[in-house]
This record gives sequence, structure tokens and C-alpha cells, in this order.
Amino acid sequence: MAYPRHNVTIVLEIASLCMALICGCVLGWAMFGPDRNYLVLTISGALFTAFLLITIALILDPDRIRANQSMSVLNLASATLEAMQEGFTSEAAQKVCEILLPSTSACAVAITDREVVLGYAGAGREELGELGGHIRTAGTKRTVQDGKTRVLRSQLEVGLPVPMSAIQAAIIVPLKMGSSIQGTLKFYYPKPSRISETQISVAEGFGQLLSTQIAALQLEEQKKLATSMELKALQSQINPHFLFNIINTMASLVRTDPNKARVMLREFAVFYRQTLENSSDLISLSREVEQTVRYLSLEQARFGEDRLAVEVDIDEELRAMQVPAFMVQPLVENAVKHAMPAEGKLTISISGALDGDDVYLHVNDDGIGMKEEALKNIMAPKSETGLGIAVKNINDRLRGYYGEKAYMDIQSELGKGTSVTLFLPDCANL
Repeated sequence: MAYPRHNVTIVLEIASLCMALICGCVLGWAMFGPDRNYLVLTISGALFTAFLLITIALILDPDRIRANQSMSVLNLASATLEAMQEGFTSEAAQKVCEILLPSTSACAVAITDREVVLGYAGAGREELGELGGHIRTAGTKRTVQDGKTRVLRSQLEVGLPVPMSAIQAAIIVPLKMGSSIQGTLKFYYPKPSRISETQISVAEGFGQLLSTQIAALQLEEQKKLATSMELKALQSQINPHFLFNIINTMASLVRTDPNKARVMLREFAVFYRQTLENSSDLISLSREVEQTVRYLSLEQARFGEDRLAVEVDIDEELRAMQVPAFMVQPLVENAVKHAMPAEGKLTISISGALDGDDVYLHVNDDGIGMKEEALKNIMAPKSETGLGIAVKNINDRLRGYYGEKAYMDIQSELGKGTSVTLFLPDCANL
């Protein structure tokens, strides 16, 4: 039976510490006992020092430290996400401030939108008075305007309307949705020396985390108004269930495979940044496929490589071709959601080929397939299921961008899989 490395390390720490204590007792007896034995004194002293150093080395093991740090960040991400389920409100902001404060060396944490203070926890809370007042510090106003992180290293720079001896420095981080500034996250410190590069990185990391969650919440609110596939695809990807699934997967990997957890965390951040950036523009086909594969890599980490695989074969001359964002990714997401067999592996293949001046894009899977009746319902104009909405919107956008000759064709056989073809006429030079 193989034990996780983390558990083995703990056992070794305990064993080493016990040996150090035993050697320490022998050393004490040799030094202060009635018959001082220099041989015993020397050996026990050497062993005590050796086991003590081994214990310290195990406790300071870099992998364990990184794993603990990753776990702390993931726990914070989960807690802040839960706090903001009802929206970017004053109550939610206050909860987030209270969650973040114990996790930094700051003496106070505040959150604002573009105009007012939404939440505040820590030193100076009584002096601040009621929440909801307008932003009064120049540094915060500038960050709202230009979206830049600011490090303030004096009480004068901080510029609180009521100077507080407990607050002498601050970090102000913008909260963004794409290029739009939604507010700020502020960390206050009792001394400028408390602000290190690590603290600045931590503050910016929390700012990016909250920015992603604010984007998710705003897009959730817009889903009933969104008629374009860009917003629908974006909302479908950034939702609490998806976030919780990925966070739980990373939390599990932190214990079993910290290196893989770090890679997944980086991919997670890139995926959301690209999703936000791709929401309204034409992008290259290679970028659309890369983002789709990145989504699949996150799902693959959750399900396991023995349950989900992806294959990509795009003609080289098509990679620079400009296409609307979210033409391929929703089809792949539907395959993961609806085609996964109860046992065995689901393989999804993405391919693109040029035929004269026409382009064919294919998304195929070898999953459970669909009955003929279900296939007809999906293609029906009145289909209002999640899968039907995705198919209809992609088909509508195909015709909107490429004319009436463009189409989507879906073939499926129960128990054998589904094949989706997108036909883009006269697109060779796009």
C-alpha cells in the first residue's frame, strides 16, 4: 500500500522528534547525573543535535510549505466564493473582508465599488463609522480611474480623512472585469516595513480572485438578457458549480500531487482571463481551440485521464483564420456534460480542414450518443434546453457571420457517439 508523501513526512517528523527527546533526556542524565560519563555525553549530544536538525529540516520541507500555502489559498477561494453567492453587495464585501484579514499581515482590509466603501474589517473600524459612505481617499480614486495597483508607504499618502496611528501604509488593488474597473481591494498596515514584495503579490492575487468572482456574478445576472452565444458561453463556463468543482479538484491534488496542483492553478487563471478577453471579438481559430483544450484539461484533471481524452487535428493554414469566439468550446462542453459514459473513456476529437475555399470544423465524441427523437428536438427552433440553446445559437451565429449557406450538421448514434460539423463557406482567406 502506498501512503501519500504528506502522511509519510508527518510520521518521520514525529519519529525524529521522539528520538530527539529521548537523546535529550539521556544527555541531561549524562550531564547532571551522579556519574558523569563523557562517552555517553558525547554520543547523546551528537544524536540529539542530529535528530533535532532532521526534525527542523522536515518541518521546513519546501514541498510541504508550498502544499500548505496552496491549500490555504484554495480554502480562501472557496470561502470568498461562498460569501459572494448573492452578488457584489455590501454584506458580501464585509464577509470577504473578514475572511481575508486573518490571512495577511495587514491590520485592516477594505473593499469599495467605484463610489462607496462596501466592506471594512480591522483597525479603525469604529472611526470609519457607517459603511456605504463615498470614497474619500485620493489613492483609491486614482486606482478606480486608471486600474493600477498602488503601494502607499506613509500616513500622508494613505490619506484617511481621520488619521489613525494604527494605519501607516496601504496597498490598493483594482477589481476588474475585463478592462472595466469595478472597485478596489485595500490592505492597510501599521508600518511601511510590513509591506514586502510577497505582500504585494498576495494582495494582487486576492484582487484577481475577487475580480473573477465579480465577473462571474455579473454574467450570471445577465444570463436572462443575453441572447448572443458569447455571453451564454461565458456565463456557462464561469458559474459557481464549475468553480467549486475545479477548486475541489485542486484541493485534492494539493495533498496528492502539489506540482500538478500548481500547474492546474496556472491553467485555471489563464482559462478565465482568456474567457473574459474572448467574450466579444473575432479571434483566431488556434486561440479558440487552445482555450477549448485548456477547458478540457481542467475537466480532465477532475475526471482523470482514464475517463477523458482529447485529440486535435487542425490544418496549419486554418490556424490564423478569424472566427467568432465560443464556436467550438460550447460543443465540447456539451460532450463532457452529456456524452460521458458511466464507465470507460470519453474521447473528444477537434479537427478542421480546408476544401477549396470552404472550411469544415468537426467536433466528434465516442460517448453515449442520442436517440433520433432527442436529436430532432435539439435541432428544433423551439428547443429551450441548455444543449438546445447552445446548438441553436451557434447555428444562428454561423449564418450571421458566414451567410445562409453556412450550417451546422449533427449526426448521432445511441451507444456510439456524436459528430458535429460546422460548414463555413468561402472562408479560406478570413
